[in-house]
Amino acid sequence: MGLGPGLQLRASQSLVMSQQLQQAIKLLQLTNLEVEAAIAEELARNPLLEMGGDGDVVVREDVEYGDAPADPKGADELGGKGDEALDSDWRDAAGETDSGYEIGAPDDDGFDFDRLASCETGLCEHLMGQLRGSGGPVGRAAEAIVHELEETGWLTTPLKGIAEALDLPLRDVEAGLRLVQGLDPAGVGARDLAECLALQAKAADRYDPAMARLIANLDLLSRGQMAALKRICQVDDEDLADMIAELRAYDPKPGCRFAAEPATATEPDVLIRRTPSGFSVELNPATLPRVLVNRRYHSELKAAATDRPSKAWLSEQLQSASWLVRALDQRARTIVRIVSAVVAQQEAFFREGVTALRPLTMGRIAELVEMHESTVSRVAAGKTLLCEHGLFELRSFFASGVAAEDGEGASAEAVKAAIAKLVANETEVLSDDQLVDMLKEQGFVLARRTVAKYREAIGIGSSVQRRRQRAISGKAA
Repeated sequence: MGLGPGLQLRASQSLVMSQQLQQAIKLLQLTNLEVEAAIAEELARNPLLEMGGDGDVVVREDVEYGDAPADPKGADELGGKGDEALDSDWRDAAGETDSGYEIGAPDDDGFDFDRLASCETGLCEHLMGQLRGSGGPVGRAAEAIVHELEETGWLTTPLKGIAEALDLPLRDVEAGLRLVQGLDPAGVGARDLAECLALQAKAADRYDPAMARLIANLDLLSRGQMAALKRICQVDDEDLADMIAELRAYDPKPGCRFAAEPATATEPDVLIRRTPSGFSVELNPATLPRVLVNRRYHSELKAAATDRPSKAWLSEQLQSASWLVRALDQRARTIVRIVSAVVAQQEAFFREGVTALRPLTMGRIAELVEMHESTVSRVAAGKTLLCEHGLFELRSFFASGVAAEDGEGASAEAVKAAIAKLVANETEVLSDDQLVDMLKEQGFVLARRTVAKYREAIGIGSSVQRRRQRAISGKAA
């Protein structure tokens, strides 16, 4: 058999991401305001593009009560073979090549709706509100200490200096510090890390002798000398691991959560309105960027173009402009289609509020709208939704679930809302065990540890901490 060069034909298929498809996928992930900025760049680069007027059609869809999502091959679909190809590529390729974006369901705790309400007051105002009415030398000292706290909540000013400035005995200033250290959030008024952690352990009723020894030997912990810590704390491996995990859950800078943030107006990307038959879903026209291809200007430039490079450049600009317009239209329809599916699945939330939120996965929505799960993930990224219950991130509707007696499960956010309501209405301070029983009566089946986890996640202190706070408020009154 002779050896020599030869030619062979071999057929194969591969997924190639064109530059235009990459641009379409990027547009899908951006918010309306970010898309507007991207369009501004294109307008400056491409002379054939111009901003659309107010008469442009706004993409909208109505979801009737009890309806399934709209047929993805119905009115939402763009006409033309080119648009069908774009939609197909979008569904099949969007999530398989863009490795820079994390795809999947939200974390186990779901989205914390309380994050949406930014703190309107700083740490000082928050603490002064709790000290109101204290009075006396100790109250004066406490107020002075609050004004001396760092942004982290720590106190770096020596107590002796505060006592001299106020002309008070040192014992009154020390009592004022103890008063401040008993306020919310736990850990404020600490003078070092060990004291900050100790205050939080006491507030959580976890400050036993073993924990006290561990906090007193943080230097050994930082060096990883576990054998020495077990001997000092007189615990075994499992107990030491639990204690360390407890410490890691504490906030070393409790005051930072009250850091003043500049107030910024947030424009929603999607508007949800209640109608007699259901809900109307539409993109916010105030932030919805619309662009058009200026065909008349293209004709003028084409008539003036005489050489081949000019004609090629003009053809390229026309193709780019046309693609951008189609991609924006496709983006708008895709967002409305996916949000409509979310509204249909979370109908109870839009009628009743957070307590009615149900577990929902992106995979379920992807199945309903017949798109890739990554496309749903991109639509949910950074988008906000305005309804009669307020402004929410779209990703917040993909919430994790807990067991419920009705068999359908309940959203973690619904459980948090129920816990917050029970604590707000308590006459006597409720323990976590009592909260478990009361939640079970409402149909939520949770372990005590889960209740404690959700309680801490929404910023509600332990029963010991709440009881201490009531005592402070009673004395102030």
